[in-house]
Amino acid sequence: MTGTPSSTSTEVRWATAEELPGLAAVEDAADGTFAPLGIVFPPGPAMIAGIDDPSRVLVAGEPPVGFALLGWVDGNVHLDQLAVHPDHERQGIGGRLVEALCAHAAAVGAAAVTLTTFRDVPWNAPWYGRRGFAVLEEAEWGPEMAALVVHEREAGIELAPRVVMRRIL
Repeated sequence: MTGTPSSTSTEVRWATAEELPGLAAVEDAADGTFAPLGIVFPPGPAMIAGIDDPSRVLVAGEPPVGFALLGWVDGNVHLDQLAVHPDHERQGIGGRLVEALCAHAAAVGAAAVTLTTFRDVPWNAPWYGRRGFAVLEEAEWGPEMAALVVHEREAGIELAPRVVMRRIL
């Protein structure tokens, strides 16, 4: 995918294997929205670039203009990454992706959805808070979450204060 993706539909669905390589451009563009806040991610491939399993990725649009990458942490579905191309933000795409992820998590028997995010970025922790997520204090983290937070710090992702959040299903 080159240039700005366009889409006539923002229906949320599971990604196809063919769409996975193009999602790095969406992630890179979304990551660029943090630069005016002084948050510049370490160089390297996009997180989505290493994913080859479409059953871990919900997308919106055709071609995709947003995605939610999911995993499992401490027995809960974990939102590894949410990205919406800046040309398509503020249209409810991120919210639809999060709701679809939570519905999937409930359907597969997860008790909650967790994530890590920037505490003070308006479209991060405050945005998730309006969608039913609450900050999870360190004493409540399981061993996999604690290891994930350490990994993020070591990878240089903690460029501003971060929090762990959880939405009980």
